Amino acid sequence: MKKNLFMLLLLSVIVFVSCSEEDASFESQPKKLQNLKEPLSIKQINSQISKTIKDTGDFDWSAVDEHFLWSAIAHGQNVLTIGYGNPGQSFSEKPDATLEAMKEEILEIVIENEKSPKKKLKFLEHDIITVIDVEVKNIETIRALRESKNIRYMEPNGYNHYGKELNAKSSSGCDKNADTINTAHYTTTSPNNAQVSWHFNEHNIQQAWNYSTGSGVTIGLIDTGVSASQYLLNSSGINDGYSNGRFVQKYGTFIDSWWWWSNNYDGPHDKCGHGTAMGSAMAAPRNNDGMPVGVAYNSNLVAYRATEDVLLNDYHERKGVSMALTQLGNRSDVKIISMSIGYVWSIGNIKDAVKYAYSKGKLIFAAGGTSTSFTNGFGVIFPATMSETVAVTGVDDGSNYKRCDTCHSGSKIDFTIIMEGASNSSKAPPVLGFYNGQRRYTGGSSVATATTAGIAALIWSKYPNWSRSQVLTRLKQSSDFYPNKSSNFGYGNIDALQAVQ
Repeated sequence: MKKNLFMLLLLSVIVFVSCSEEDASFESQPKKLQNLKEPLSIKQINSQISKTIKDTGDFDWSAVDEHFLWSAIAHGQNVLTIGYGNPGQSFSEKPDATLEAMKEEILEIVIENEKSPKKKLKFLEHDIITVIDVEVKNIETIRALRESKNIRYMEPNGYNHYGKELNAKSSSGCDKNADTINTAHYTTTSPNNAQVSWHFNEHNIQQAWNYSTGSGVTIGLIDTGVSASQYLLNSSGINDGYSNGRFVQKYGTFIDSWWWWSNNYDGPHDKCGHGTAMGSAMAAPRNNDGMPVGVAYNSNLVAYRATEDVLLNDYHERKGVSMALTQLGNRSDVKIISMSIGYVWSIGNIKDAVKYAYSKGKLIFAAGGTSTSFTNGFGVIFPATMSETVAVTGVDDGSNYKRCDTCHSGSKIDFTIIMEGASNSSKAPPVLGFYNGQRRYTGGSSVATATTAGIAALIWSKYPNWSRSQVLTRLKQSSDFYPNKSSNFGYGNIDALQAVQ
């Protein structure tokens, strides 16, 4: 099971790493280091990040000095992401002369300090969120930019070395292999023995189907995409069996390139396996092929390949997720967004995009975090930490609430889903595999999030005129602890049957 989990493996080593003599020297002389012409080493940067996370539970680029920020930029392809505008202004849907003037002023500061003509300056801008990405090589540029009152934040979004010193590709949460599924881990239903995961019955999902199947609701999935090789999650099979009258659409906003300014999009299809598993848990058809069915088997699915895995440590992943959020935000038919992806500290351009999608009335679910036992002490991860998202984690099927072996918990959690056996951690939800005719196990807060998004779709289908607030309130009212909230598990496990009645 553990190979399928939404893992932050890279983080487990770093959070508890001890400082070397070189690092201790860095910590004791921050002012002196500000004047150095050479950037800090990756080891020094990572060590200080780890110490800050261990001490405070968070890390914020705005709290570091110019030399530290410049060093991370230097090790991250020299790309600096700048959020601009008035405080709290994350986006603008219409042309705004004031914002345009702010952006031009920022670019002039960069041009002046980089001593480079504008026509040679590498920069990209978003069409909705007030963010630009620009090439910066000189520490003087950072110092000058920090004097501007028009900058909300500056982040080295090209820095992807945390947890490693080599710029190797990450594959956290990826698995395209099929599993042998224990027959005790599912029941069957019509037509033709479609398989219902054991954890559905822990939440009365199958009973809820007597009232709602998700019809008329569109769920947006931001993940690694959906496999082109899984018939039941593509247009040819999405209406198989008892599923009918719905659609699946796939888009790609991830760019698989070393060059941050590249526009060579990687396409809409999953190459990891994680997004396919989440799409299955939410919306796989109640099929005629004896394969796993999704929670909201009559809902529409709009899937984005916005990242190459679940760990948002790369510039193109962060940009891909922010683009997917704004595009889904602009779709009036999308009511729910599910994100079983994240990172240990907040990312400005994704935070801005979450706020934009939220402003459009979207109900946004985010995974609370899944990792190895070394980082189970770490709290809820971003973007589940945001007030605009609904944070979900996984628990086992024991009589007392206990998070799954690799799930995170904490005060930011809103709901829980049973997705692991109390005495058998290999007991996990079965879903469609990457390839047609295959199945696999999945787990962690990832599948807990996808399951909750599916339950929300059942509610919204039953009550199509309800607002986001009303749907969220019904989720709360249908949970174990309501009207109270646990310090670690939110409102607890959801009863889907109660939610749709």
